[in-house]
Amino acid sequence: MHEKMLCLWNPDGRPVPSWVGCLFLGLAALSIGVGAEVGNFSSCSEYFYRGIPPKGVGVRESPQICQRYRNTYHFASLYNRQWRTPLYSAYVFTAGGKKRPSTHWKYEPQLASSRGSPEMACFHSGPVDQNVLESQAVLQDYKNSSYTKGHLSPNSHHLQDLDKRATFTLTNIVPQKAGSNSGPWADLENKVAAALTAYCTGKAYIVTGVLPYTTARWIKNRVAVPEYLWSAYCCSSFSAELPEKLRSTFPTFAAIGRNDPLSDEEIVPVNPNAPLTTRGYDVRRMPLTNLEMYLKQRLGGNISLFLNHCR
Repeated sequence: MHEKMLCLWNPDGRPVPSWVGCLFLGLAALSIGVGAEVGNFSSCSEYFYRGIPPKGVGVRESPQICQRYRNTYHFASLYNRQWRTPLYSAYVFTAGGKKRPSTHWKYEPQLASSRGSPEMACFHSGPVDQNVLESQAVLQDYKNSSYTKGHLSPNSHHLQDLDKRATFTLTNIVPQKAGSNSGPWADLENKVAAALTAYCTGKAYIVTGVLPYTTARWIKNRVAVPEYLWSAYCCSSFSAELPEKLRSTFPTFAAIGRNDPLSDEEIVPVNPNAPLTTRGYDVRRMPLTNLEMYLKQRLGGNISLFLNHCR
């Protein structure tokens, strides 16, 4: 699809011309009400265990984004306007979705304007609208930055094609070093997927987010770089035939991953025998309560990622 087309398709898969897309999105915004998707998780509470979002992460003013693509919700993200990154993304794991789709990167129109469309939109060639530039990260921020675009809701944890495509929005992305993104963090995502596929017999809820540096670091003075990434899952219904080594990992388990090989080792130790390409990007798996303790130390407040610890 040409870059100037919006992220819309006909039922037979052919792209919709941009002028038709603009008309469709405008009518959609009017029909459901302006501001329905950004600022309130009520439209997408199904991505949280018992419908309750994490507590203690973010502030009251943090935009709550129901990630909407092709008139359907796919996951939820809590956004930080100052950092121009999400604080976390929450989703329901679906097994079998390994193939990476070919799709365009997208942005959130309602962060740029209260009258913006509730549908995420594609970046196109040419200058980026100033309101979009000021309100959120853009592709140029990541160009020649030494950071990759790190998914918080990874496409590999979604089965359906539209769910996977929806993860390619910069409101689901944080600056992540390649050694982490394609190394230990990718290994964690794969192992979590394998465990949930094999032993979770109900819905598996996942929340993945970031820990900032104590003193903020930025790419291009615009997008905050996280010192660590974290993730936790909740599966309240699981197989009684769990192997001994996995019995401590249900109904919940969590992990923190290094995004800076020079960070101290208080939270996540470094394996000195790891390959040079991934050394210093270690991931430490831990009980949910340990993760919440580290989040509280860095973010302050009382942290609760899943209601009653998913029990």
